[in-house]
Amino acid sequence: MTERNQSSSLRRALAVLGHVREHAGVGRGVSLTTLAEDLELSKSTVLRLATPLIEASLLARDRDTGAFRLGHGALVLGQAYLSTLDLRAVASEEAHRLMREAQETVHLCVYDAPHVVYIDKVENQTNLRMASRVGSRMPAYCTAVGKAILAWLPDAAMDAAVEAGMPALTPHTITDPEKLRAELVKIRSRGYAVDDRENEQEVRCVAAPIFDHSNMVIAAMSVSGLTSRITPTRARELGGTVTGACLRISRALGSTR
Repeated sequence: MTERNQSSSLRRALAVLGHVREHAGVGRGVSLTTLAEDLELSKSTVLRLATPLIEASLLARDRDTGAFRLGHGALVLGQAYLSTLDLRAVASEEAHRLMREAQETVHLCVYDAPHVVYIDKVENQTNLRMASRVGSRMPAYCTAVGKAILAWLPDAAMDAAVEAGMPALTPHTITDPEKLRAELVKIRSRGYAVDDRENEQEVRCVAAPIFDHSNMVIAAMSVSGLTSRITPTRARELGGTVTGACLRISRALGSTR
């Protein structure tokens, strides 16, 4: 077989694998007839392409129905991929891109109840530097990153944040648990959170959640800047930008959201 034919066969075999991945559903599998029709291949060609995938356990075929589904080898590959992922490394390119687009400081944070921990920071060198530093901790209830995470966690997480105390850090800090609860509902609806001078009097932040392969929220990324630059109008504009960056990171981590 020539190299060109081998390459063509590989692409078609991957198409078979991808189609099963997308259409097998829970426990149903994809029939040989459906695969052949959807991929515009003959049944014999599908069987030929599927054989090495079955041998590698990437595909499995039901003995009773003949339907194809993903094999355990696909799980092994997925686990191997996930084990190599490092959140900071995966998010780095998007964080730098976001900083260049927004021309503001970008933070990457994880949740350590009832606080968020800054694990990375990308600064815009042309503007005034933010006082935050990698490794520092802030209460979740009054930060955009914290609220972005809390909005997608179970209610118990918000209860824990409330029980830890909600002192006013500025005149704009939300200190009423019911107002915070309403704010989290709004965040889930629009997809991003805003810290409107709640943590620092002259700073406004916009953040969105990051999800892992199980679609659980694991982190958040934000754009932060002085209120003179991030006006309420610009905060709304940045909402979509930050959300898009976090969505791409989530997908790189295996999320299907």
